[in-house]
Amino acid sequence: MQYFLDSADTEFIAKALEYYPVEGVTTNPTIIAKERKEFRPLIKEIRSILGGDPALHVQCLASVAEDIVREALAIREFAGDNFYAKIPVTPDGLKAIKLLKSQDMKITATAIFTPQQALMAALAGADYCAPYVDRLDNLSVDGAKVVADMVQLFHIHKLSARVLAASFKNVEQVHRVCLAGAHSVTVGKDVFKKLIYHPMTDQSIARFVSDWEEVYGKGQTALTV
Repeated sequence: MQYFLDSADTEFIAKALEYYPVEGVTTNPTIIAKERKEFRPLIKEIRSILGGDPALHVQCLASVAEDIVREALAIREFAGDNFYAKIPVTPDGLKAIKLLKSQDMKITATAIFTPQQALMAALAGADYCAPYVDRLDNLSVDGAKVVADMVQLFHIHKLSARVLAASFKNVEQVHRVCLAGAHSVTVGKDVFKKLIYHPMTDQSIARFVSDWEEVYGKGQTALTV
């Protein structure tokens, strides 16, 4: 299981990398635009925070295959190692994926809403396939079931592509796709902060501290008593 940060907020990315088991960062044009920063310096800053190993997924905006290829190659030049070009699953997107794989490009197929889109992208050469879970749920489609079907298709046909589930509005959606067998999830700041939160955890810790301090004194720890 892999956790990615769906964000271009450099302060959040730096903090999350310090505390959590995060494999990398995913972005899209909306996420990038929200930061109101110049594109190239922002991507370079994110890479600097990540270092060399974690993955960085950046989406191409072009809609024609040859233009997508040129854009992906250009972004790779400044996005550093372990870069994945995010490409929507359209006819031109699939063509671009095939062309880019011949140039050793890592690919994340995105804007996926059906298992067949994912299967096509995986067969074209995508390394990750990203279904939009919350958007599916909002269309009265079970997003977690779509993820499960994708996982099963990849397994049946012995494909190496991974499901990178995306678009979450609550922790329950993340939980359901994990149970459905998603290989990875990418989660925005608001939901990510809630993944390990539970009020009973805070209450339990407060009780531990209270009981300890009643005997050993306020501010004392196992290192000082």
